[in-house]
Formats: sequence, C-alpha cells, structure tokens
Amino acid sequence: MAANLEQAILEKLQALPENKQQEVLALVDEMLKENHEPRSRENVRPIWEIIQEISNQAPRRTWDDVPTDGSVNHDHYLYGTPKRRLPLVALTGNPITPGND
Repeated sequence: MAANLEQAILEKLQALPENKQQEVLALVDEMLKENHEPRSRENVRPIWEIIQEISNQAPRRTWDDVPTDGSVNHDHYLYGTPKRRLPLVALTGNPITPGND
C-alpha cells in the first residue's frame, strides 16, 4: 500500500471518535475474514444446470434461429466476415475428405 494512502487513512481514522474507530476496525476485520474464508459449496449448482434452467424459460421456438455453426463462424455473425466451412466429420471423429468413401 502506498505510504500516502496509509497516511490518509490513518489521519481520517484518528479524526473519528473512539466508537467510530471501533466500527471501522470491525468493518476491516469482516472484510479480511471474507477474503480468507472459503465459501460453502453446498448450495452451489453447476453452471450447466443454471444455463439449462434459463434456456428452459425462453419462449418456445427461441432456439430455432440460433446458428449451429456459431463457434466457427462467430466473426461472420458479429462482423459480417465470410463464413468458414465446417469440416465434415464421420461418426468415428475422423474428417471426411473427398474420395474417402
């Protein structure tokens, strides 16, 4: 912390009455405790559940117009650049190339 900042904080703190200084101390203690205590993961849901819940709230047919090639062609949809062709992939996961029957 910069010496100027520390000095400014101390000067302001010293100008406060003792009961207000105690409040500041309690606040700082609480802030430090928040930074060091791990949050409970009991009530934390996985992100995919949250996304599914939100998408289920969308009106019917909302997703019909969403492009399926958005990850490859995001520049096209955002900026109008030419579309890239998606490689064809066989069920094996291998690319399909012409003459690869």
